[in-house]
Amino acid sequence: MERKAMTDAANLAGWVLKNTDDGHEAKFIQKVVEQISLELRSINFRSDENLVGMETRINGVLSSLGTGFDDVRVIGIKGMGGGGKTTLARAVFDQISFKFEGKSFVEKVREVSKASPSGLNSLQNQILSDVFNDKGMRVSSVHEGIGMMKRRMTSKKILLVLDDVDHKEQLKALAGETTWFKPGSIIIITTRDRQVLESYEEKSIHDVQLLSHEDAMCLFSRYAFGKVIPNPGYEELSKQVVHYAAGLPLAIKVLGSFLCGKDEIEWMDALLRLKTIPSQEILEILEISYIGLENDYKEIFLNVACLLKGWSKADAIKALESCGFHARNGLRVLEQKSLITVNDNGYLGMHDHIEEMGRNIVRRLHPDKPKKHSRLWINKEIEDILANKLGTQATRYIKFYMEKFSPDMVMKGLRKMKELTFLHVSLQFIDASKSDYSRQNWKSKNFPNALRYLCWNDYPYRSLPKKFQADNLVSLEMVISQIVQLWGGGERKALNKLKFLDLSYSKLRNLDLGLTPNIETLNLRGCRELVKLHMLARCSKLINIDLSSSMLRTIDLGPAPNLEILNLKECEELVELHMLPGCLKLITVDLSWSMLRTLDLRSTPNLELLDLKGCSELIELHMPDKSPNLRSLELSYSKLRTLDIGLTPKLEYLEITYCYDLEELHMADECQKLTSLSITRSKLRNLDLGLTPSLKILDLKHCYDLEELHMTSECRKLTFLNISHSKLRSLDLKLTPNLETLDLKECSNLVELQMVDECLKNLVYLDLSGSLRFLEFKFNIKDDTLSENDSYCSKGDASGSEDESLEVGPLAELLLIMLSLDECPFHPNNNLPKFQLICCYKEDQPLLTSNLEKLISVGLCVCTNLDTFSRSICGLQHIRKLKLQGGIPEVPKDLDQLECLEKLEFSYTNIKHLPDNICMLKHLQYLKVDSCSFLEKLPENLGQLECLRKLSLSSTKIKHLPDSICMLKHLESLELRDCSLLERLPEDIGRLECLKHLSLCYCIQLENLPEELGRLECLKMLELTHTFICHLPQSIFLLKGLRIVGSGELLQSCDLRSKIQPSIYDEFFYVDV
Repeated sequence: MERKAMTDAANLAGWVLKNTDDGHEAKFIQKVVEQISLELRSINFRSDENLVGMETRINGVLSSLGTGFDDVRVIGIKGMGGGGKTTLARAVFDQISFKFEGKSFVEKVREVSKASPSGLNSLQNQILSDVFNDKGMRVSSVHEGIGMMKRRMTSKKILLVLDDVDHKEQLKALAGETTWFKPGSIIIITTRDRQVLESYEEKSIHDVQLLSHEDAMCLFSRYAFGKVIPNPGYEELSKQVVHYAAGLPLAIKVLGSFLCGKDEIEWMDALLRLKTIPSQEILEILEISYIGLENDYKEIFLNVACLLKGWSKADAIKALESCGFHARNGLRVLEQKSLITVNDNGYLGMHDHIEEMGRNIVRRLHPDKPKKHSRLWINKEIEDILANKLGTQATRYIKFYMEKFSPDMVMKGLRKMKELTFLHVSLQFIDASKSDYSRQNWKSKNFPNALRYLCWNDYPYRSLPKKFQADNLVSLEMVISQIVQLWGGGERKALNKLKFLDLSYSKLRNLDLGLTPNIETLNLRGCRELVKLHMLARCSKLINIDLSSSMLRTIDLGPAPNLEILNLKECEELVELHMLPGCLKLITVDLSWSMLRTLDLRSTPNLELLDLKGCSELIELHMPDKSPNLRSLELSYSKLRTLDIGLTPKLEYLEITYCYDLEELHMADECQKLTSLSITRSKLRNLDLGLTPSLKILDLKHCYDLEELHMTSECRKLTFLNISHSKLRSLDLKLTPNLETLDLKECSNLVELQMVDECLKNLVYLDLSGSLRFLEFKFNIKDDTLSENDSYCSKGDASGSEDESLEVGPLAELLLIMLSLDECPFHPNNNLPKFQLICCYKEDQPLLTSNLEKLISVGLCVCTNLDTFSRSICGLQHIRKLKLQGGIPEVPKDLDQLECLEKLEFSYTNIKHLPDNICMLKHLQYLKVDSCSFLEKLPENLGQLECLRKLSLSSTKIKHLPDSICMLKHLESLELRDCSLLERLPEDIGRLECLKHLSLCYCIQLENLPEELGRLECLKMLELTHTFICHLPQSIFLLKGLRIVGSGELLQSCDLRSKIQPSIYDEFFYVDV
């Protein structure tokens, strides 16, 4: 044992002085001390079992510090009370403090500084004493302390932690500026208020995250059971407690300590109590942030806690502003103080315990008398108060949803709540056809006149109560209501303070906005019965109008200088819109699917979004000469003949679709930000894109008259281009080097594509079908298999046994069918052969080659230079399968360049022989020549195709096979069908040791088979139908498992009468040897 210990010690690597810090002894010793201290602190950190989930947090803080910095770093640790800010700061301090010449951890800055007039002064003395290790170093005032710290702190690299700071004055006295400190110093500040940290220009702020469920369970178990998991039988109870704590470390520790040692009954009792009476210890700590708020912000906080949590920020602002609060500023302050959160979708959030704290503040003065609470949100309590008419003036805010409550009882129950300013009611949907609410006597019903915010969705009455004096009403929202008019009996009451009106999807028939002079937002979306709207003589405050899906025929906006949003979408009866000059703030207009015939927008120069989809009657549109902010314009199904969109330097999206009469489009010479342009089914004859360097999508499909497309500069970002069904004659692809989709189908006039090397290297989709050259040419790299509907591009002979394991990277396949034509419509006097092509090319993954360019380089008219054609085909890279079909007169000359070729097919061609160079295809496994009736011979060196597994010849003029065929050691299938001139097989055919299938059907000149057939030990199928073979070599009857298919006469002559079986074709028989 001792020997092993000594050996291990000897093998430990150490530090050599001369190799460390240039041999500087003091620095060397300091480095050793730092390393040992780091190891000891790591051990100490791991031994503190209550620091659950802390390591990740510490690393997050340390990572923001970096290494070797030469400035002063300020780190803010922000979060809600009880979230673990102090614990994190202490853990970081303990881990790195040994690296500094001075250090100080100042706890409870908020509490100490406010405890006495000399509180800040005492904290200054603590810092000076800690950093300089001098208990006698004292200052008598804050001013003196600032001066002393400015003078002395620059002499040492220090680590300073200021814990629980809640005011900038505290930082001003304790660490006012980073210039107080020596470079390399670190200041860590924990706070609940982000605003405090704004004193420093350069800082890194870390939001403390709540504990995960796993970490929370571990921490709770340590405090409740003294170990990392709950005791048996307490697992479910522990889950309930941890769920209640919602990841807050303070709550977890308090509840764990409280429940430690208690039995199961006491646990269940404590859980029941927590549901109604929260832990006072937790609430007191959380309430510190609330106490420091200004009175208005306290009210906003209580409203969020009791009423608005989960609302969108925009809706919450509207509700709070209606109640008289400065909501935007207030919510920002609450967020900075970690009392609320706003998620990425703009919704308000609040931790469960902070929500509980806020609700407790409202309830604690009268815990058993909810009628005296300022806010009511618990349905059961509200039901009791309304049903028994217990309302008081103390109640100012109510929000509730009741399924069993009648609207009549709600109205009566509100009578005594004279100071009610906020009412948000959601009742179960009531079928108006089965109720008599609309005919009830309004004399007995009323809303409190103090109401400022009234939201009652599914409101069941036809109008507002007659006695309701809505002089204070700022927001009125009655969505999906039965309201027909605001006031019954023809009465007209002014709503002078009303800013927000939302009666969307109601039964409203008419509305007089002359009664609402301060209206800002009007939402009547989906009011299908609205036929009359009287606007103000001057809509000076109006910002947002939504009348979509109404039945209005005419709208007269009048002067609306502050209007920003106008939504008249799907106003299917709208034929007239009158807008006076001066809508300078209008940024969004949606008139889609209206029946407008003319539209004048020349007085709206600041438009950003314009939607005119489906305006099928639009014949005249006037745009501003300059729209500097327009980002999106959509227009479809219009009857416009010309369109001038003026100068639009910020235009990003332009869509003009199904405008069948559009003949002229005028765009600016420069649209630097345009990313998507879609013009389909128009009568445009030419289009000049001008300068559009940001263009990504260009869709011009079905522009049947389009002859010219001008691109004056390179569009490097263009990835999608569709010009299908046009009259385009030429296209310059040199300007679009990054295309991924190119659709040119049915461009029958297209004769020229200008390209450079690799300009199509990123292409994943290409369609040239319907051009003069290509009857069909569709390439889509996303297709794993060819479509079953592609009549020409089938997968070919599935019987081929290609070896899919060839490791040569991504591979491609090509099927090319050549159809002979008599003449070329573009070059009638050209003497070159005329071929139209059906091309099917696919890749199993992107090859990043120029194969597509080579295929297209054969030309887009039918005149075919066979040498050029041959070079194009033989220049393709990574081709695995090649099938040539149709009137091709000769095989491409340099076929041996297709080094990766595994499968080669010729069908219905005019070729007379195969070139010798195909024998150089070292990976070829499948060779098929089908219905090539002029083919007379095969290469003599065919036996060099050492990987060939299948050879299929049908309907050829071949008389004999080359003797070298017997060298094909891996050949498994030899098919010689309808080779009517074939006279004999090679005598050495028995050397084909892997041959399994031999077919000689319709070889009518063949009369004898070689005796060597008996050596084919792997042969399993011999097909001899429609031949004149009279007898079989005796050697083949020694082959096991062989099936012979032929005529009955042949099989009977071999004395195999007892074994003959009929095949599925009555005229043939087979016998199994």
